[in-house]
Amino acid sequence: MMEHRLLGRCLAAVAHGTDDPPESSKELPVNRSLPLLFATLLAFSTAALGADGLVAIKSPFSAKETMNRLEENAKQRGLNVFARIDHAAGAAKIGKTLRPTEVLIFGNPQGGTPLMECAQSVGIDLPLKALVWEDAQGQVWVGYNDPAFLAQRHGVAQCPAVGGLSKALAALAEATVAR
Repeated sequence: MMEHRLLGRCLAAVAHGTDDPPESSKELPVNRSLPLLFATLLAFSTAALGADGLVAIKSPFSAKETMNRLEENAKQRGLNVFARIDHAAGAAKIGKTLRPTEVLIFGNPQGGTPLMECAQSVGIDLPLKALVWEDAQGQVWVGYNDPAFLAQRHGVAQCPAVGGLSKALAALAEATVAR
């Protein structure tokens, strides 16, 4: 109980902009649920990180047509397409069903190398990937990892390569869903 009071006093001191925790609970009111509140907020903020960095754009086309358009647009832009993975087909092989879900793995050294010059560990996230999926309501989406998020993940948020890569991916995705 003593630790809770001390933690509460320290948190209250921070909340009131002072460096020293009060000596008694009479100096500052201490909300005993404050530590629990902070722990709860931390837990929720960590759980919300699951989709951080994912840029998702609605597609007016079917999942198959969206992926075909994405692959064709990538090739037209001079990107190497390394793989196209159909997760729904994989699920069917083990007797499971998934709504349409495909990943395209693509890129080129001109785009990826400058990002890896900022942090070679970015190589774990390259080549780039885009996901096309159909949600439970039948809406088709194109999603990709935001290069700014990848740079931040690898500790190089100010990497100059991020801007160009972000624009190129956004243009690719927009061209894919354009009518």
